[in-house]
Amino acid sequence: MKYSGSCHCGDVKFEVDGQLDGVTSCNCSICSRKGALLWFVPRDALVVSTPDECLSTYTFNQHVIKHRFCRRCGIGTFGEGSDAEGNRMAAINARCLDGVDVDALPVNQFDGRSL
Repeated sequence: MKYSGSCHCGDVKFEVDGQLDGVTSCNCSICSRKGALLWFVPRDALVVSTPDECLSTYTFNQHVIKHRFCRRCGIGTFGEGSDAEGNRMAAINARCLDGVDVDALPVNQFDGRSL
């Protein structure tokens, strides 16, 4: 299924194609502060229609995940990185998806603080 999403101000817009069966809540230092519920998809499933200059990137710790957010409103819409096998992945903030009731999705708890 194809989903569309955006940041709060609408400067960052994207589409993602996949099966949204659940989300992940991570307790690492950044995710616990952002409150994002993450949906992991192959990076090729994410199409960002926003010019790169509208996005900012934040990295920390080992600098392997690019946390992408809107330069104007600051909303973190997605992240980019690779899984353990080296496949390019995107972590979509499901709270930024249009028409999705995140409260109806099963939530997997991930202990990111232990990494």
